[in-house]
Amino acid sequence: MATLLLLRHGRTTANADGGLAGRQPVELDETGRAQASAVGERLRALPFAAVVSSPLVRCRQTLELALPQASPELDDGLIECGYGTWEGQPLKKLAKEPLWPVVQQHPSAAVFPEGEAMAQMAARAVAAVRARDARVNAEHGPEAVWLACSHGDVIKAIVADALGVHLDLFQRIVVDPASVTAIRYTPLRPFLLRLNDVGGDLAGLVPPPGKRRRRTGRRADSDAAVGGGAGAAR
Repeated sequence: MATLLLLRHGRTTANADGGLAGRQPVELDETGRAQASAVGERLRALPFAAVVSSPLVRCRQTLELALPQASPELDDGLIECGYGTWEGQPLKKLAKEPLWPVVQQHPSAAVFPEGEAMAQMAARAVAAVRARDARVNAEHGPEAVWLACSHGDVIKAIVADALGVHLDLFQRIVVDPASVTAIRYTPLRPFLLRLNDVGGDLAGLVPPPGKRRRRTGRRADSDAAVGGGAGAAR
């Protein structure tokens, strides 16, 4: 099956200042721009069948620096959670709000004032990547690799779905700025190949042609060995 690489945008001015950006048009800071350029060195050798992005400027800037030759398609399904009146406020102030412990410990019940429910964000993000992955697989074949640039909470929600864990556990997942996370969906279950990768070689995520041919007549990707191991990531 096709392989999805999830790229979080680089550090922003809001990240540096300890604020909650939400859907505001915050841009990458100097560190974020350097992060985007650095991750581009790891990504440019990969043959992406598609590159898609959240429409927010920080994701578009990240891809402009990382993959300047790409023409990303914008996908509203990948946009940041709508934090409503929380957007633009310091995290230190928000941590005193009654809703804060709900967001941290029971996020599936969190609905931001004048904003989006976290469960709604998770559902639309997962639906967006699963639908896109099926399209890439149908159009480009099971060896295709594609990239989606999005936001921390969005990527964490997609990872939680891939792991089969409840949204209430997604705050245990860490997704740093400019990190790469890789997921391969199969007919029976997804496999998490990489998580929060900030420096590894990504070339191994592309299936070698020889291995593609040898799959004929053998077990499907979804029939991984019990307990995981190398076979589960193929």
